[in-house]
Amino acid sequence: MRETYLSQRVSSLKPSGIRRFFDIAATMQDVISLGIGEPDFDTPRPVMEAGIRSLQQGRTHYTSNAGTLELRRALTANLERLYGVQYDPANEVVITVGGSEALYLTATALLDPGDEVIIPTPCFVSYQAEVFLAGGVPVEIPCRMEDNFDVDPVRIEAAITPRTKAILLGFPNNPTGAVATRERLLEIARLAEKYDLIVISDEIYDRLVYGGHRHVCFPTLPNMRERTVLLGGFSKDYAMTGWRIGYACAPAPILQGLLRVHQYTVMSAPTIAQDAAVVAIQDEDESVMAMVEEYDRRRRMLVPELNRIGLPTFEPKGAFYAFPKVSVTGLDDETFATRLLQEEKVAVVPGNSFGAGGEGFCRISYATAYEKIEEALRRIERFVNRL
Repeated sequence: MRETYLSQRVSSLKPSGIRRFFDIAATMQDVISLGIGEPDFDTPRPVMEAGIRSLQQGRTHYTSNAGTLELRRALTANLERLYGVQYDPANEVVITVGGSEALYLTATALLDPGDEVIIPTPCFVSYQAEVFLAGGVPVEIPCRMEDNFDVDPVRIEAAITPRTKAILLGFPNNPTGAVATRERLLEIARLAEKYDLIVISDEIYDRLVYGGHRHVCFPTLPNMRERTVLLGGFSKDYAMTGWRIGYACAPAPILQGLLRVHQYTVMSAPTIAQDAAVVAIQDEDESVMAMVEEYDRRRRMLVPELNRIGLPTFEPKGAFYAFPKVSVTGLDDETFATRLLQEEKVAVVPGNSFGAGGEGFCRISYATAYEKIEEALRRIERFVNRL
C-alpha cells in the first residue's frame, strides 16, 4: 500500500498557523483569544431578518452561476458610490463563497504552471497557498516596520522575471493593519503597465479604516481597471463571516475565466446569503460605521499599551489587527506565542504564519470585546516582565 495517496502539492502545504493556535486554545479553559480575524459583533439584525425572509419565501434553490443579478447590481452601485469605479453587473462580477473562493478562482483562472506571483509580506496566510495550489510560484517581498509596512516598488521591480504574471496585494493589510498610500500604489501601477502584469487586489477590509485615512481602491488608479482583479466580501465590513459571501470584479474576458472555474467547483454562492447581502449593502452603512467606531476605540487603547509594555507596535490604520514586534523579548515569534498561550492563556498568532516579512512579530486581533483586551494586556505585561 502506498505511504500516501495525497498529491505532492497538497502534502507539502503547511497547516494554517492561525487555525493551529485557535485549535489549541479551544481545548483550554479561561483563554482570551486574540487570534481569529472575525468580528465579535453579530450580523446586523435587518440582514439576519432578510436571510430569514429568504428561507420563508422558499428561496432555497440555485441562483445564476454569477450570483443574483439583484446582488450584482447592488454591489456595483455601491463600488461606484464609494470609489467611483464602474463594473458591468452582467459580465464583470461573480458572487463567491467568501473572499477566499474569489482568490482561489483568480489564481486558478490566471496561472499556468511555473507562473510567478509577487506577494508583499506579511500577508494573509492563504495567499502563497492559493498560488501554489494553482501551480504558480509565490515570490515573497518582505515589507518593513520602518516603512510602515508599505509596499516597496524597488524590491518588487527587482523581483520581476519573464515568468512573473501578477502582483497580489492585500490592503488594508492582514496582519499589520497597514493602509497602502496612494503614492506607493501608483508606483505599483506603473510597474504593472511597464511589465504587462495583472494586479490582484484583495480589499476585503476596505471599509475598516481609521484616523481620517482613506482606502484607495486599486482599479481606480489610471489605466488599472483593465488589468486588475478586485476581490472583496461581506465577512469583515458587515460581520457576516458565517454567511460565506464574497465577490470578484474584473474586465469581462478575465471575469469569464473565473466564472468558468466557479461553475464547476461551487455552482453558485448560497442563495439565502446573497439575499441578506443585498440588504447589507443597501441599508447597513450605519452599522458599519458603528463597528468601525468601536474598533477604533479598541485600537486607540491597545496600541499605546503594547508600546508601553515594551513591544514596539506600528500604528495600524485599517483592518482590526495590531502587529507588535515580539523579538525584542529575546524570543522568536513562535516561542513567544506558544509560551504566552501556555503560561497566561492569551492566544495570538506568530508572525511567521504570514510569510517571511512577519518573522519576529505576532498578530493581535482587536475584534474582541474591550474588557477582554484590557485583561489580555494585563496578562501580556505579566508575561513580558518575567522574561
